Amino acid sequence: MVSQDQAAAKAAVLIEALPWLKRFHDEIIVVKFGGNAMIDVELKRAFAEDMVYLRYAGVKPVVVHGGGPQITAELTRRGIPSEFRGGYRVTTAESIGVVRQVLAEQVGGELVALINEHGDLGRGISGDEHGLFTGEPRGAMVDGELVDLGLVGDVTSVDPASVLAALDEGHIPVISTVANGPASLLNVNADSAAASLAVALGAAKLVILTDVAGLYSDWPNRDSLVSVITTAELKALLPSLESGMIPKMAACLEAVAGGVAKAAIIDGREKHSILLEVFTQSGIGTEVVPA
Repeated sequence: MVSQDQAAAKAAVLIEALPWLKRFHDEIIVVKFGGNAMIDVELKRAFAEDMVYLRYAGVKPVVVHGGGPQITAELTRRGIPSEFRGGYRVTTAESIGVVRQVLAEQVGGELVALINEHGDLGRGISGDEHGLFTGEPRGAMVDGELVDLGLVGDVTSVDPASVLAALDEGHIPVISTVANGPASLLNVNADSAAASLAVALGAAKLVILTDVAGLYSDWPNRDSLVSVITTAELKALLPSLESGMIPKMAACLEAVAGGVAKAAIIDGREKHSILLEVFTQSGIGTEVVPA
């Protein structure tokens, strides 16, 4: 039985969320699902609960995901080698179909199923469907030389009509990150794709889940966690960041520069971190705001 003090504490937590419920009511929040949250069963289930909570709280969540570990595992199972150059997966004509299948059916399908445990809410959309993502091939700089990555690209345009239609129907879109290229499907970076989609949707916020507490100005000094950083400050800091953090912070920069009011990276290893970020005064992680 809940005591009066416990009930009062719960009420205090709920009322603290009121300003954010008002701020984000009927607004779109794009969430990039990644890191350990994609692998840990309890974290996946908690993430799905967070998305459903946002939906019933009057927010319009849109989930964008990659699936690197799952793609590697399936390629290995099929006897297809995985090669990485400059931090990117070299994607061949043989592997691009596997990439799409794993993203849309395995990773996206599982997340839609977890969301739908709470009602008919989740809707999977692959980036190549309905012209959602269009891209151009890209290379990568390795030791000062531009190397070919095969069917890897950058998103160059977004047609958000299918996502907006799903939102209008009350659904939670779950987006897989492949794009239509000039001659083939392209494997695109999920952080960057999430930023491009957030801009195209006029989202109120972009949130990127990762496996660290946030951005550190002096890593590995854990006392140097940055709570809020402007786009101008982030631009200056970006070249000195650890390689794994650069695409995530660059995506935040791209989103805010494109008109998204705020972007944040948060620790996806913490259960219900999305709710802490959206509905509490201090939030968690690092928030990027206009200069």
